[in-house]
Amino acid sequence: MIGKIINIEEDNVIVKLEIDISKQSNLVNVHVIFESNNEKIVGEIRSISLDTAKIAVVGQITNNIFTPGGLKKPSFSSIVRIINMEELELILGKQTITGNDQITLGYSTIYNNYKINIGINSFFSNHFAILGNTGSGKSFTVSRLIQNIFTSSNYVPINSNIFIFDAYGEYKNAFSRLNEISPMLNTKCYTTDTISPDSEIFKIPLWLLKTDDIALLLEASVPSQLSIIDKALRLVPIIKGNDGESIKHCNDIIARAILDILKSGKDTIKISDQIKAILSTVSTPTLNLDTIIAQPGYNRPLKQCLFVDNNGKMLEMELVTNFMSTYLIDGLVEPVAREDVMYTLKDLEKAMEFALISEGILKSDKVFDYANILSVRLHTLVNSECNTFFEYDRMISRDEYIKSLITTNDGKKAQIINFNINSVNDRMAKSIVKIISKLLFDFSTKNKNRASIPFHIIVEEAHRYVQNDIDAELLGYNIFDRITKEGRKYGILLGLITQRPSELSDTSISQCSNFLILRTLHPKDLRYIKEMVPNMSEEVISMLKTLQPGNAIGFGSAFKVPTNVKIEKPNPEPLSNNCDVVKVWYSNN
Repeated sequence: MIGKIINIEEDNVIVKLEIDISKQSNLVNVHVIFESNNEKIVGEIRSISLDTAKIAVVGQITNNIFTPGGLKKPSFSSIVRIINMEELELILGKQTITGNDQITLGYSTIYNNYKINIGINSFFSNHFAILGNTGSGKSFTVSRLIQNIFTSSNYVPINSNIFIFDAYGEYKNAFSRLNEISPMLNTKCYTTDTISPDSEIFKIPLWLLKTDDIALLLEASVPSQLSIIDKALRLVPIIKGNDGESIKHCNDIIARAILDILKSGKDTIKISDQIKAILSTVSTPTLNLDTIIAQPGYNRPLKQCLFVDNNGKMLEMELVTNFMSTYLIDGLVEPVAREDVMYTLKDLEKAMEFALISEGILKSDKVFDYANILSVRLHTLVNSECNTFFEYDRMISRDEYIKSLITTNDGKKAQIINFNINSVNDRMAKSIVKIISKLLFDFSTKNKNRASIPFHIIVEEAHRYVQNDIDAELLGYNIFDRITKEGRKYGILLGLITQRPSELSDTSISQCSNFLILRTLHPKDLRYIKEMVPNMSEEVISMLKTLQPGNAIGFGSAFKVPTNVKIEKPNPEPLSNNCDVVKVWYSNN
């Protein structure tokens, strides 16, 4: 017995100590039992002085089952004692793992050599977040957490699919020895470094991208741009084709655009210039500026018929109008977007030009303003190093592509798929993260055997990519919000790793069921954590400021109570060490 209850407050119990506290080890955060009439109330010592202790009620034990919560308070007659090992295991978990349903997270920072084991389903069947400042040990925690899944050679999670979006290229080293544990375990690495790649360059077939994906890639900002992208995707199989029907379809688009200009009533010089602009941008072998218009007695190229005389008249306007009308196709069926036609960014760029002409980009300044920016961004992408990411060399379906992501080059199943996105700017990195995440989500939702192929998407520096973007307004959804709200039932789970939780999407972080929080100092982030994370007291918030690197507090469905845990160093470690300034400065001494 350590003392007697002298006061019962709303959330805390004050105990008058009857032990010599100076002869005790540190009792802060140690659990105690308030025992009375076969009833056991569990508390945790939050603060202690020479003669009193403030203890928070965290739950109760009934029939050897611990139930968290502080609804029931102890009586003044309760015996107050330190928790024993048998009772502690009901709260923090047993010390021995006998099956394949648990992994070791780390060791308690309160109880010496006490393993903190967590249920795989209770943690990995839910979305989770790992939060903490730079240098607090997030990369080590992520690496160790995943390594611990694969530590047993008796239980090999061969069907796991863990996708890591690696913002700094840290994790390739951490999982390089996976195959040493079991020959059935493999890692597959992709890189965005096209200059000096140290692994396979990331590539995705362009024809698998839908309107929403291209909108993300081109940073569309208004809904009216979506119709242009949609039209370009429907036109690209036509533009790609060189057959007669495809050419007729392209001619119809050009002719209709030119006829609209001819009937616009604008100044003839402007009409002539706009028609020339169209045919300089889009043309076909049978309809271009050099196409011959045959008349009785002479033949002239189309560009000569666009001549405007000194009086401002286009003498052949009627001739050009009649000529263009011959290219119109009545009852033309609109093409549909297809995933069975290979095409490149240049093909898409040409289709975009046809889509813009079809939308009347030259007839309206308003259309020009919001539409031309898509063309400019696509042209920039075509001529950038990033165009490599969309140069896929063979026809592949959506399902085949996803299978290829989780299969090594020698045909083995890969359990960890690491995307090193360190070599591209944040805009491209965000697009890649969103596009792949959406691809996996769409696959999972269409899987007839729901949740039979779980995907875990772990996003490092998540505050860069999982934000309150305009996606919800533009597309009607944010892919990460959608994954966190709907993904669990389909087996697609999100892990958010960040040093700035206050910059994350509110919806995404609110749907996380488990949290590992390392040292956090920024007042805004601390306030955010207190509001977002359940069971977060002022005492725990204060603890977050002083946690040592590698120490974390675990909350959520995998933890019956907030749990202080020391994460062991991963082996091998991720490449996340700080710069050794002394070694560099004095290397010549």
